Amino acid sequence: MQIGSLGGNFDVAEVVLAAFVLFFLGLVRYLQRESNREGFPLREYDGSSTSSVGLSGIPEPKFFRLPTGDVVASPRHEAPEEVAATSMAGYPGTPLDPNGNPLTANLGPSAYARRADVPERQFFGGAPRIVPLRADSAYWLATEDPDVRGFAVEGADGVVAGTLHEVWIDRSEMQVRYFEVALGAAFSARNVLVPATMADIQWSRDTLVVDSVLASQFADVPGTKSANEVTLLEEDRISAYYAGGTMYATPARSEPWL
Repeated sequence: MQIGSLGGNFDVAEVVLAAFVLFFLGLVRYLQRESNREGFPLREYDGSSTSSVGLSGIPEPKFFRLPTGDVVASPRHEAPEEVAATSMAGYPGTPLDPNGNPLTANLGPSAYARRADVPERQFFGGAPRIVPLRADSAYWLATEDPDVRGFAVEGADGVVAGTLHEVWIDRSEMQVRYFEVALGAAFSARNVLVPATMADIQWSRDTLVVDSVLASQFADVPGTKSANEVTLLEEDRISAYYAGGTMYATPARSEPWL
């Protein structure tokens, strides 16, 4: 009997190698199928679907129970993203030019994810995480810091758009998330949210400066359904609006530097 064999032509090394190759091919197919859970089947620019999913195909749906009690499947049918833009050359793959207000076009820096249209909730108790101070008397601004409520709010053009009306906090992480701005009559006279990370507090002038948008552009900031809650989808749309302003607020910002 040959050394390394169990008998005759039965070679242990060959069997192990063959088993490894089969296992590896199966692993590659499994991983490829799992990668097709998000974003497939592919869709053309006109919204029609295509069967281009490779040799591995699309896996059977898995079902996930969310903390809210809802059950979602993956993969699942999702409507095409709505982008207010037109192809600059008229065929797929060319740059897109935003239609209307580019800050709400869902394009480039103003793009947002279609998150659930429900508030993010605390792990214990299920209460909304992000609320204005007026909604929970258990939280307040530190006495060591000046109270920013009442500060003037300016855009990138130095024009005052309104007054800082309220502060929204994250009750799970104990930090300020948004500033609520009461706009003046010339700017639609409504309240809008400004992400705290997009604002610069200038203490010496009692002013909040938001240099990503002009004062007039505050009027079109996406709103909230509730006066004391903000949903995940609303958060993404609000943040995308100000992010879009870094490129689209003025024509000069969208032009090359050189």
